[in-house]
Amino acid sequence: MKTSDLEGPALDYWVARGLHDFIREIHFTDSGETLSIRGNDRGKPWDGRFLPSTSWEAASVVLERACRLEVSDHGRGEVICTATFAKDGGEVEGRGASLRIALLRAFVRHAFGDTVDDEYLRRPQTLLGAHAEPIGEASAVASVEDMPVPDGRIGDIGSAPRQ
Repeated sequence: MKTSDLEGPALDYWVARGLHDFIREIHFTDSGETLSIRGNDRGKPWDGRFLPSTSWEAASVVLERACRLEVSDHGRGEVICTATFAKDGGEVEGRGASLRIALLRAFVRHAFGDTVDDEYLRRPQTLLGAHAEPIGEASAVASVEDMPVPDGRIGDIGSAPRQ
């Protein structure tokens, strides 16, 4: 999918993926429509909803990472945002119906390029640098060795033999 076409939950997700310096985990709520994160941004813990496409509070973490920002709005319903996110990095451009959307698209373009995967996992994920790894659900059965024994007695601890 083109970075310039991202919006809503998909844009929120890719922004979160690009913020791997402070986000540790990504979760989805509301049937996969709402992004929730766990992380620590410059000493401020963040544990909850992360909706930068609809909230300046969340989008501010991207704005604070901009080293240089140039915005133009020609009144045609499209804002153009040219930004530099690394001191030695190049300029990237984002376009959108608002400054916030244009800024977020520029950030995703900086982090991942002109395209991102069409499909993103709507499962809990942990970020390992720029790579996301699904978080496995804990099994109700800890191990095969702990399987219940139908012939066993209730309360039978099965302690280790004495030596």
